[in-house]
Amino acid sequence: MGGGEILVVEDNARNMALLRDVLQATGYGTLQAFSGREAVALAQAYWPALVLMDIRLSDMDGTEALRLLRANERTASIPVLAVTAQAMAGDRERFLAAGFDGYLSKPIDVDGLLATVRLHHRRRSADLEPNS
Repeated sequence: MGGGEILVVEDNARNMALLRDVLQATGYGTLQAFSGREAVALAQAYWPALVLMDIRLSDMDGTEALRLLRANERTASIPVLAVTAQAMAGDRERFLAAGFDGYLSKPIDVDGLLATVRLHHRRRSADLEPNS
């Protein structure tokens, strides 16, 4: 493992299964974290191509987990997408201003999820290629 997987951070087992199954069915490898602390540890250990970060986690807010990822030299450049049920006016802008690279609202629109993942995964994969 390392470099190509998508780290899915979600403390709800049903939501985790949906995200994991959709990603794996379309050929992406996945890592799974059920808490912010676990997400930070996995990102540091495996350096995934992309992180899908739930905002409301049991141990810490997804924004705090993002701050920890950005503060670490190894994980600072990993694209992180906010995945949240918070879909009020201005939420998207607030999450982008907090440093997330993108935003997905729940309930998840599968086509939107895959389009967003493809875009960010492709960018990250290009960054990892030698001589790029």
